[in-house]
Amino acid sequence: QVQLAESGGGSVQAGGSLTLSCVASKYTYTRRCVAWFRQAPGKEREEVAGIYHGDGKIYYGEAVKGRFTISQDNAKDTVFLRMNSLTPEDAGMYYCAFDTRWYLLRLHEHDFFYWGQGIQVTVSS
Repeated sequence: QVQLAESGGGSVQAGGSLTLSCVASKYTYTRRCVAWFRQAPGKEREEVAGIYHGDGKIYYGEAVKGRFTISQDNAKDTVFLRMNSLTPEDAGMYYCAFDTRWYLLRLHEHDFFYWGQGIQVTVSS
């Protein structure tokens, strides 16, 4: 069974940077849609960034455009999220998600089939 494992979270001061990683184990498909979501306390989970349509379409949420970068290493079934200029509003649980329907231009949260357990990001002011 496919499992996703996030790493790289932690605590950082405002203005700092973190890079999250998500490794998929037992993922036998050659391509995928991948995305990072986050959820702050008392708020709905939101998509932060995603790669769709075989790397042809990259999505960023408005709040993170210009600060976050999503990328992936296909050979290692790993997706990254580089987060720069972090603010307290970026704090929350971050989740990675995979789906085998790589050809789609966009997926909503409920469409993703594989999810990681989440990793905490804390940003102090």
